[in-house]
Amino acid sequence: MTPETTATTESPRRRPAPPPFPAFGPLGDPEEVSGHSLVHREVSYAIAVGFRRLAMDIWLPREANGPVPLVVWIHGGAFQLGDRRELPPTFAPDSVFRLLNEAGIACATVDYRHALEAPFPAQLHDIKAAVRYLRGHAGALGIDPGRIGAWGESAGGHLAALLGLTGDRADLEGGLGVQGQSSAVSAVVDFYGVSSLPDMPPMNTPPGLMSGPLMAAVPPGMSTEPGPMLVGGIADPALLAAASPLGYITAGAPPYLLIHGDSDGLVPLSQSELLSDALTNAGVRNDLITVEGGDHCFFFAEDQLDGILRTAVDYFTRELSPRTHTSSQ
Repeated sequence: MTPETTATTESPRRRPAPPPFPAFGPLGDPEEVSGHSLVHREVSYAIAVGFRRLAMDIWLPREANGPVPLVVWIHGGAFQLGDRRELPPTFAPDSVFRLLNEAGIACATVDYRHALEAPFPAQLHDIKAAVRYLRGHAGALGIDPGRIGAWGESAGGHLAALLGLTGDRADLEGGLGVQGQSSAVSAVVDFYGVSSLPDMPPMNTPPGLMSGPLMAAVPPGMSTEPGPMLVGGIADPALLAAASPLGYITAGAPPYLLIHGDSDGLVPLSQSELLSDALTNAGVRNDLITVEGGDHCFFFAEDQLDGILRTAVDYFTRELSPRTHTSSQ
């Protein structure tokens, strides 16, 4: 056989198959931001095709002796606004993240899809993917995968409550990001979140909130109430109930700290009272703290805010300590 014949009869060399579309991004080097904190910024924890990249910032305490506990911070914004870097206007910038780090607790502040990007349960799928990412990268981050808590305010409080109640619900995990890890958390702090969407009165939204570009994005005939918008724009009691923490309570839920203003004009105090009563009836440890004179975001109770935040941080310090966590297993 001549060389020319050999060249024509050999199988053509094939290119290697392209790598699969990434489910999440790499973990880069942290940035030094203070004497207490190192921050991994813009960490892609999941990629949902057709939507924006889902990112988190991971705040790590600089001084750590062994793996540290971690709290996932979930921002509010009526399921329509906000991002991971924004705290309520009454809070000092970065105060939540800084206070947790000063207490030796890591903090991951996460983005999730808004209601006009995707209806429920996309938001819960996103938060669960964030928890799985953190567990999957626990060794590189120096965090304890067995001591993770959730803390949210307003819409974020609603999602934190749902996260705590659905750790064993495989049907609500979603298929984003890291797989093969648990999304369960060991403690929840819920600031003025909704617990039962069917029981929510119409919201008195601030002037200008539901106008301009936001209103232009709302399809004709779609409800502009946050609850119905979350479930696709329809005020269907069954869909609203399926997106409500009250429907997922079991005796195996982690402990809860609920903090709510008694003058909240957006989410009434009764929402946290409903959740506290239901948790108590199921045998779940919980505490409800009422902030006298506090409106949504604790407006008109700003003089109490430092104490409120420290109460929440102290709660995580206790509930996520190795001793407490071991004794609760």
